[in-house]
Amino acid sequence: MKVAALQMVSGASVPDNLAAARQLLAQAAAQGAELAVLPEYFCLLGFKDTDKLQFGEAPGQGPLQDFLAQCAREFKLWIVGGTLPMATQTPTHVRNSTLVYAPSGQCVARYDKIHLFRFDSGAEQYDETRVLERGAQPVTFDLPSIDGSTYRIGLSICYDLRFPELYRALKADVLLVPSAFTYTTGQAHWEVLLRARAIENLAYVVAPAQGGVHENARRTWGQSMVVDPWGHILAQHAEGPAVVMGEVLSGRLLAVRARLPALDHSVLL
Repeated sequence: MKVAALQMVSGASVPDNLAAARQLLAQAAAQGAELAVLPEYFCLLGFKDTDKLQFGEAPGQGPLQDFLAQCAREFKLWIVGGTLPMATQTPTHVRNSTLVYAPSGQCVARYDKIHLFRFDSGAEQYDETRVLERGAQPVTFDLPSIDGSTYRIGLSICYDLRFPELYRALKADVLLVPSAFTYTTGQAHWEVLLRARAIENLAYVVAPAQGGVHENARRTWGQSMVVDPWGHILAQHAEGPAVVMGEVLSGRLLAVRARLPALDHSVLL
């Protein structure tokens, strides 16, 4: 199964971001991708954290969801919509949500980011709890591939990457990590964490990221990649928009898990 991690440098204009995302999705489809994954905040990286509040959508309603559904139908792709803001009962907060669309255009899964990022180095400060309401449930979905295999896909978002217990609970064949890692934390930890999650779970990892300098002067790390179950990086791109292609092989997955049956040996301590 060919997969595509789509790297973007999203800005403050939702229409411009959607146009850029559509172009990348078209490229992924043209390169034979079956599954295409957009990065966190693909639709908006505004000047203020609160900018996303005005774009919060109710389930099944809104232009952002319509865009993803339409692209899935048009390009005949499984599309994982990075993240988009989903409305809550509180007007001051939204959920940071991943929505999954089948090639039919049907939304088949939703995951709300569980772990909310907080970082303070003095020079840089982030606190997602100011505008985000955390999710509570791990989420997977099954993808019946044209290669004859059905893959269990596990959903996560950015800062979730630092919490290995989430990934073990997913029990997935392919782990998705749409992200907008800061340049500081990405340079230090991005690659090693992605490879660790692949190795620990003997799973493929598909990690699309924001990568570059944004309109709001924030710089994200990029380095979108696809990692195999042995921790090998199959494809990677540094900065700027890109389609990062990789291939998920059921035979490779089964062989690695048979050779090292660590998942069968796991016990709760």
